[in-house]
Amino acid sequence: MIDTDCFIDGHVVKTADTFDVLDPSTGQVLAAVSRGGKAEIDLAVDAASRAARNWARLSARERAQHLRAVGDALSARSEELAMLESKDTGKPLAQARADASVAVQYFQFYANAVEQFFGDVIPSLPDVIAYTHQVPFGITGHIIPWNYPMQIACRTFVPALAVGNCAVVKPAEEAPLSVLAIARIAYEAGLPAGVLNVVPGLGIEAGAALSSHTGINHLSFTGSVPIGATIAAAAAANVIPVALELGGKSPNIVAADADLDLALPVIAKSIIQNAGQTCSAGSRLIVQDSVHDEVVDRLATIMGRLTIGAGPTDPDLGPLISEKQRGRVISMVRAAQETSDLRLGSADPLDREGFFFGPVLLDRVDPAAQIAQEEVFGPVVAVSGFSDIDQAAEIANGTDYGLIAAIWTSNVTTAHRLADDILAGQVYVNTYGAGGGVELPFGGFRKSGFGREKGFEALRAFCETKAVVIKVPR
Repeated sequence: MIDTDCFIDGHVVKTADTFDVLDPSTGQVLAAVSRGGKAEIDLAVDAASRAARNWARLSARERAQHLRAVGDALSARSEELAMLESKDTGKPLAQARADASVAVQYFQFYANAVEQFFGDVIPSLPDVIAYTHQVPFGITGHIIPWNYPMQIACRTFVPALAVGNCAVVKPAEEAPLSVLAIARIAYEAGLPAGVLNVVPGLGIEAGAALSSHTGINHLSFTGSVPIGATIAAAAAANVIPVALELGGKSPNIVAADADLDLALPVIAKSIIQNAGQTCSAGSRLIVQDSVHDEVVDRLATIMGRLTIGAGPTDPDLGPLISEKQRGRVISMVRAAQETSDLRLGSADPLDREGFFFGPVLLDRVDPAAQIAQEEVFGPVVAVSGFSDIDQAAEIANGTDYGLIAAIWTSNVTTAHRLADDILAGQVYVNTYGAGGGVELPFGGFRKSGFGREKGFEALRAFCETKAVVIKVPR
């Protein structure tokens, strides 16, 4: 069974209007989903408000028990969720299975972490006791993108629930199905009604209603810079905090002394994962001049062997999410061909049903070119060269983004210098994490957004700190 309706206060809520969700592998309708709007957002916020008082009053251990129960229920349904995610987003089944596994890990990690989440006792005067207490915001809003619905939904709302907030989630209109399924499974696993509410709908309707709602106390958004700016303005109007993860243009820097046998398979995976539709995709490859030709030749060979197909058949590379997204990728690749060398692929779409686009390797790309500056969100990598590590750092920092970066080198000095010089929220050396594990704080510098998700940082992000000062008479 596919969940297609709003899930509010423990109940399925149907709407008069629906919108179609397409299967990216075929372009055909996968499901007709309830088109939630302001009325449904109002219902969800009201439900969360009613549930918030009792949920926040539970002990950390009691909330942790609920989260563990949900995690166990999701684990038992992980193959079903993975298949649903693969159909909904088009991503290869193996990647969808990894997403389902990570979704479970968020419940497990935060169930354990919240039981170790304490305030501080502050040294003060001899006759004063001072301590801090972490207080949940109350009602948190979460606007989820289409590229990793399960993962990103859970990475934002699970820590919010762990510390005592109740959540209203608006999944992406292109891929809402797994998030709706998670809400129902969580309720069936014993999560109290109203603690987690999901309202599918269009961004200009349900998304706008959620981001501007006066009953929301904190907003989380993952998506584009223009929409992020709109969300931030809505939050500012209500004087509430917002966490923004707005993408990146992440570099892999390959020094002359890098272990290419280790580096190149990981570099290839960093750009083809989810067809390149990843905020932390390794879409820029910055290679030292002396190994440039070898790196490009070997990477072209790896990318040229990729299998392409419908997500549930588990290829290396699935389709893009929509015809609109494919059109954007085609336009950017065609423009890039004018000023760079096309080593692999084509600007033309593949001759098959669905929204497929083959891998593209562009060489000798000017670091100032559009293809090296803007997110493509497709399986496209732009290669530029460098002569020394100072130039490598300059090129790496030469965009508006700063999400993640990777350094490939056998020299510890090179590794430390570049790690210090690169402006990014996560820097990897001889590996590439695409956001890393649930324990690692994740977020960006500059136009990649602000605020941190994942790890213990997320628990702090969903609380306000209250200081209590007690005079002790002598």
